[in-house]
Amino acid sequence: MQMDICRYCGGVIRLVPAESIYGIAAAKRLGLLGEKIYQCQNCNARVGCHKGTARPLGNVANETLRMKRMETHQIFDAYWREKGMSRTAAYRWLANRLHRPVQKTHIGSFEMDECQRVINLCCRNEKKEAS
Repeated sequence: MQMDICRYCGGVIRLVPAESIYGIAAAKRLGLLGEKIYQCQNCNARVGCHKGTARPLGNVANETLRMKRMETHQIFDAYWREKGMSRTAAYRWLANRLHRPVQKTHIGSFEMDECQRVINLCCRNEKKEAS
């Protein structure tokens, strides 16, 4: 995964401590103390890393896309928990609905349209099952 050039502005992306973005107190409160984040030094596009690693959770995103991904996760996570699915089963369900391999089904890599599609799927299935 190419993480050194920003897809938005062409700026340099660096691996930085979460504390440099959020401050020590906020990083501690968020459980990110000691964690790493890839951040564009020019436009602030960024992506977090898997806990305790430098492996990115997806690809860098600007603030708008980060907010959409968070919204998508909130809706998707609430959906699968309410249905009594495991996280693994939920991602299998989602991969099937999106017609893609489970390995390529990560909200952290989705674009705006893909996020909206996940939201629509979860909301549509809620309405169907309520009828």
